[in-house]
Amino acid sequence: MNLSQKISQAVKDAVKNIYNAELLEVELQPTRKDFEGDLTVVVFPILRVAKGNPVIIGEQIGEFLKENISEISDFNVVKGFLNLVISDDYYLEFFNRIKSIENYGHKPATGNAVMVEYSSPNTNKPLHLGHVRNNLLGYSVAEIIKASGKKVYKTQIINDRGIHICKSMLAWKKFGANETPESSGLKGDKLVGNYYVKFDKAYKEEQSYLVAQGKTQEEAEKQAPLLLEAQDMLRKWEAGDDEVVSLWKMMNGWVYEGFEQTYKNLGVDFDSYYFESNTYLLGKDNIEEGLKKGVFYRKEDGSVWCDLTEDGLDEKIVLRSDGTSVYMTQDIGTAIQRVKDHPDVGGMIYTVGNEQDYHFKVLFLILKKLGYEWAENLYHLSYGMVDLPSGKMKSREGTVVDADDLIEEMASTAGNIAEELGKLDGYSDDEKQELYKMIGLGALKYYILKVDPKKRILFNPEESVDFQGNTGPFIQYTYARIQSILRKAIDTGVPVDVDHKELHIKEKELIKQIALYPETIQLAAENQSPALIANYTYDLVKEFNSFYQQVSILGADSDSEKSFRVALSKKVSDVIAAAFGLLGIEVPERM
Repeated sequence: MNLSQKISQAVKDAVKNIYNAELLEVELQPTRKDFEGDLTVVVFPILRVAKGNPVIIGEQIGEFLKENISEISDFNVVKGFLNLVISDDYYLEFFNRIKSIENYGHKPATGNAVMVEYSSPNTNKPLHLGHVRNNLLGYSVAEIIKASGKKVYKTQIINDRGIHICKSMLAWKKFGANETPESSGLKGDKLVGNYYVKFDKAYKEEQSYLVAQGKTQEEAEKQAPLLLEAQDMLRKWEAGDDEVVSLWKMMNGWVYEGFEQTYKNLGVDFDSYYFESNTYLLGKDNIEEGLKKGVFYRKEDGSVWCDLTEDGLDEKIVLRSDGTSVYMTQDIGTAIQRVKDHPDVGGMIYTVGNEQDYHFKVLFLILKKLGYEWAENLYHLSYGMVDLPSGKMKSREGTVVDADDLIEEMASTAGNIAEELGKLDGYSDDEKQELYKMIGLGALKYYILKVDPKKRILFNPEESVDFQGNTGPFIQYTYARIQSILRKAIDTGVPVDVDHKELHIKEKELIKQIALYPETIQLAAENQSPALIANYTYDLVKEFNSFYQQVSILGADSDSEKSFRVALSKKVSDVIAAAFGLLGIEVPERM
């Protein structure tokens, strides 16, 4: 039982002893900065079972707690709030217990595993800004859930088939002149993306010609020779045509190599990959099972549907009248296949934009109706769009911001700002470039992850690289400052583990903030919200900077103060590094 639980139980005991009443819940919260105290019992809810003046009730409960809980050294009552002062001994004992714990706050894996899906790109174009938010969210949520004590599998499904893939293939065949990533000097995903653009340009030209010949726009779109050829290519691919399949494998191989380079630059990884070319036929057997169970029904034209109207949704088709599947069928089959591949999976998280909210409501409900226990633990990590201020960054066709260009631009922006501030004297050019990349990526990741996933983001590259305020570079700079203090402590021979008896108020506040880290991980995992970790880290850094400005660390009066403050600083930096690790952000030793 931790201290909060101990106090909650004691409050219930106090209400029972003093008022002979049963209190079911206790509202406990950190004491506001402008009041004396560490934890506050909110008295107002107690008035439901104990009638009287809230100040008097607070005083009586406070006396009871002080007598029965040794960790409470004092209390005060402000209106309906009972503020409890926790003894220095409690915080000193707590800090001495956790200061040497590696991976403090991170739990070993127990129970069922969780599978987190993210990225899931199409193989006809490079990754873009939307994929960046998707990857950062998915990766971070996976790392947070892992730290909370679950085994995690990171996966993605690659959309490597369909008419859009055939468009790139056909354009390369017609206009490519055997161009390759090697001959062009382009990343494979960018090369293939260029041919998708070329297809679109040629397709629009054909439409214009047909409209000039008297066709309607709709007729021109359907009858353009290029589209008909692409549709024919898709049919050949599905029939296993050797030439088409060989071209498909070659061009997809180029794209996969390009994606892997982007993932490496972005600092995300995966444990497994699923490919739509392998999964698009999955789910049909499950539909047959569902028909037998009465989950689905067949219409007169032979199509199969699921009626979800009683659940507040609509009717959903799961097989067309010709027996072909729809995306819902594939997603049902893929989910079931994943659990077959990983039998310890007890739940899944799908990182997909909020435009698919309805799709996942339907998918999860159907899987529950099919009777899968793990379907109770399916979540859609729904997120909003990312916008850029116009003119901030060049983008292909003026609409899509390429992920590689964004990463490069962030490093460049970080370099320009760092040079202006003159923060990198004495660094070699290689060291500077490495640091610029670390700061730029840290700025990008933090700016995106500090926002609640559901909210739309306006991403401003220059604002994100500010060295002041709630930004990645500000936190990285604080971490580097602490490393400098620790190096000086070694150089000047600051003694280690000298007994420390009395806490400065700033030391106590810092320990209180460190103590919140484990529960913040659990909350972030439950809510699938890296924003909770990001903003916790900012609060910790603010608290450290206040401590740094108001007490002397290396110039303290006694060895015990020096030793304790160096140890406290080190623990803060450990927590910063661990928390930023959950966000996929590196921290620099010097800055």
